[in-house]
Amino acid sequence: MAKRSVRDLGALRGARIFVRVDYNVPVEDGAIGDDTRIRASLPTLRHLLERGARIVLASHLGRPKKGPTPEFSLKPVATRLAERLSRPVQMAPDCVGPEVRRLADGLADGGVLLLENVRFHPGEEKNDAGFAQALIRSSGATIFVNDAFGTAHRAHASTEGVSHFVGTSVAGFLMENELRYLGMALEAPERPFVAVLGGAKVSDKIQVIESLLPRVDSLLIGGGMAYTFLRAQGLPTAKSLVEEDKVDLARSLLETGKGKLLLPLDHVVAERFDAHARSKTLPTSEIPDGWMGLDIGAETAKVFAGEIRKAKLVLWNGPMGVFEMLPFAQGTRAVAQAVADCAGTTIVGGGDSVAALTGMGLADQVSHVSTGGGASLEFLSGDVLPGVACLQEG
Repeated sequence: MAKRSVRDLGALRGARIFVRVDYNVPVEDGAIGDDTRIRASLPTLRHLLERGARIVLASHLGRPKKGPTPEFSLKPVATRLAERLSRPVQMAPDCVGPEVRRLADGLADGGVLLLENVRFHPGEEKNDAGFAQALIRSSGATIFVNDAFGTAHRAHASTEGVSHFVGTSVAGFLMENELRYLGMALEAPERPFVAVLGGAKVSDKIQVIESLLPRVDSLLIGGGMAYTFLRAQGLPTAKSLVEEDKVDLARSLLETGKGKLLLPLDHVVAERFDAHARSKTLPTSEIPDGWMGLDIGAETAKVFAGEIRKAKLVLWNGPMGVFEMLPFAQGTRAVAQAVADCAGTTIVGGGDSVAALTGMGLADQVSHVSTGGGASLEFLSGDVLPGVACLQEG
């Protein structure tokens, strides 16, 4: 899985480099909210700039459907990036065309040009070869650096297509770290290896479960997805979230993962999906008619935390309950604390898991926080990611 990275590049002074980043950040009324993704790109950019490279940056923002749209412009990103880099960042009016080429040709050593949203062109998501070639021709780049792991599962023009029109394609540091840490879960993991999966639906993580079961020592299941497994065991679920069409599959996975797959022993149930609803903690074998499970219980949290703390490798993706509501957040918080306390290698992915970890101030106490989202799930499922496959082998 090792790929060449920016650290393997030779002399860079004067070299023009097309860098795909993931600047799909929240923007409201022209103001950026969370700039985590911008900050995540800085190590790669600084490495290139310190060596005199001339950088042309490409990213998408949102899902524009009708061409250029002001609300999806990357202009606010250029301003924030300039602040983070402490140097000017030019903003291109488009991502292809003669004006882009003029600006790219005018870059000095250590200069940065941010292209406008690549999704303003339909050729981006179609991975149109002509559009990919136009991106490289307009940028004048001879090297492609992909540092956008979050979009690596998409075969788009700026994530995969451009690699066919340059001589060198390598990973940025963010991409390199994602591949290194997530690769630990698939290639000779340290043991005990414990995976914790949560979230609403089994269907979102079927392939991940099937991929991880032969590799893990323990697979802990929480969140809404646990109720499909509990139904498969013949336990009452009342109004809890159950994917009826996945019950047979859950039953099969329970058989495959016998001795490895751990389900909740107790849960916090409520009369309705409401932070102010009446709630109580009961064994998973008990749930009143009309009630629903919204979090793992204290006993489950204790057992899960014990498994996590003794692990040499932990992978966590998905909350244990409706953690946005305080009465149903304790299971997720307990898992987050146990992951932070674990002395082994700890990997956390998925927006909700990362949000819980960050909200508790624990993000800097884990080995790796994945920016991948869907890309990390597909990677862990064993799928080939186009934006990774196109990079040169290390």
